[in-house]
Amino acid sequence: MSMTDPIADLLTRIRNANRARKVTVDIPASKLKEHICQIMKKEGFIAGYEVIPDNKQNILRVKLNYLPKKEAVLTGLERISRPGSRVYIEADEIKSVFGGLGISILSTSKGLLTDRQARKAGIGGELLCRIW
Repeated sequence: MSMTDPIADLLTRIRNANRARKVTVDIPASKLKEHICQIMKKEGFIAGYEVIPDNKQNILRVKLNYLPKKEAVLTGLERISRPGSRVYIEADEIKSVFGGLGISILSTSKGLLTDRQARKAGIGGELLCRIW
């Protein structure tokens, strides 16, 4: 299987598992995907993740987060910058997502940052995705 956009694959697998009310979802691992999951866990959108060693490519097992009565904490994931259409923004152009209830993840010269961290540091970068 040829995958041209691994970030879109990560977001789609999480979105589909969330809609199906699954507890965990397995995704082929990479450092970038692991950093995105680290940010999502820190912001409270997922309950956790672990990297499971594999012979070929490690597996990233993401544990989804739900409120009581199986209500989803994660309501939306949107891929912004794509391989065919990159989206770069400067620090003063970064907008908050749903009035601060969501986050944007940017790839910057300082690594992956949320919209709040990028504004505070005064640096822009490639706008990867929005999560709310």
